[in-house]
Amino acid sequence: MKKVSIVSTLLVFLAFAGMSFTVPADGGSQTLSVNIEKSEIVWKGYKVTGSHHGNVQLKNGKLDMKDGQLAGGSFEIDMATITCNDLSGEWAKKLEGHLKSDDFFGVEKYPTAKFVITQAIPYGKPGVYKIVGNLTIKETTKPVKFQAELTEEGGSTVATTAIKIDRSEYDVRYGSGSFFDNLGDKTIYDEFDMEIKLVAGK
Repeated sequence: MKKVSIVSTLLVFLAFAGMSFTVPADGGSQTLSVNIEKSEIVWKGYKVTGSHHGNVQLKNGKLDMKDGQLAGGSFEIDMATITCNDLSGEWAKKLEGHLKSDDFFGVEKYPTAKFVITQAIPYGKPGVYKIVGNLTIKETTKPVKFQAELTEEGGSTVATTAIKIDRSEYDVRYGSGSFFDNLGDKTIYDEFDMEIKLVAGK
């Protein structure tokens, strides 16, 4: 009787242990929501006579994780929030209005830009990834590749990257020397930079 009791206790213990350490059917997948207030996007554009830089805000975003690794994700940019930080007053408003106009991003018709990750490939040291995805600006979607890094800060997952984008590929051609002749010092270069920081959590 004593032996039966010991066997029964052992079986119960194994059953609970199995419940505690069973791997979830989804392989440890989870989706982290991007905190748009804590996240940041900085842009910088270049022209023959200098450059301008500013911010644009996120509308939403998410990071898909699997077994502690980045597996996917996406984010949308609110194009109507474009600001210029190196100018002030009337000059800043004039440039911001021009960037929002049909000459550039046409935000009234195209209020958001979107990026969707199609592949996140571990790249070198832990937390570094080669990102492959699709970027949509206006009505054009193009594949892009860049390197990103994930770190943990204060209980949040932080993704940072720097992307160089050729605006002419997205029908943003105002002042482009690739399409217009004799622009001289009014030429605006096709490529602009974006530094992106996504702060995400459960």
